[in-house]
Amino acid sequence: MKTAIAIRHVPFEDLGTLGRVTAAAGYQVRYIDAALDEIDSPDSETADLVIVLGGPIGAYEQDRYPFLTNELRLLDKRLKVGAPILGICLGAQLLARALAGRVYAGPAKEIGWGPIRLTDAGKASPLRHLDGVSVLHWHGDTFDLPDGADLLASTAGYPNQAFRIGSSVLGLQFHAEVAAGCFEQWLIGHAAELSAAGIDPRGLRYDAAKYGSAVEAAGAEFFGEWLRDLDTGGSQ
Repeated sequence: MKTAIAIRHVPFEDLGTLGRVTAAAGYQVRYIDAALDEIDSPDSETADLVIVLGGPIGAYEQDRYPFLTNELRLLDKRLKVGAPILGICLGAQLLARALAGRVYAGPAKEIGWGPIRLTDAGKASPLRHLDGVSVLHWHGDTFDLPDGADLLASTAGYPNQAFRIGSSVLGLQFHAEVAAGCFEQWLIGHAAELSAAGIDPRGLRYDAAKYGSAVEAAGAEFFGEWLRDLDTGGSQ
């Protein structure tokens, strides 16, 4: 059986609906809790897939969260041998850093549900399943597009929303994995951030009910195709 390692920073930001897609594709999934478990291990280096999930910290805050150094080291090792990686939100920012891209505070927090704008490369990729779908955005940081990366998606405030390196390395600033039925955990876990940003959780809850099922369906289609491309070598 193929192996997938999911590096998790907070319990509720997990694989969500992508978990069942990964299992259906023949992967045995194991979570690593970034703050507690060994990250830069032989098992993580040799896993068929590593997924780095989101979290409410900065990819540049190694002085405050030393485990980030181990995550960056792991990503660097896998990038050097072309091993598959998916980075989501914080994971995408760490991936950009491992590729020598700059990560920094964005112009304003982007929190809420809304569509992404796909580039031509994005429309020709598995991300086409998310075209016109309102996905979840929850970030205040952004990154410069790494050298050699293909830009796949943008929004007005954050032009670098998704990128790829070949067919095996993918970074997503947004969340296509969130399960609508578990979204209340996000509202509780990020309550202080929402309050500080002046965002009413009732609006986010309403939009989760409105858009959540479409994101789950489109996210499963996108991720399933991306996993199949890993098996076949995919298209560049």
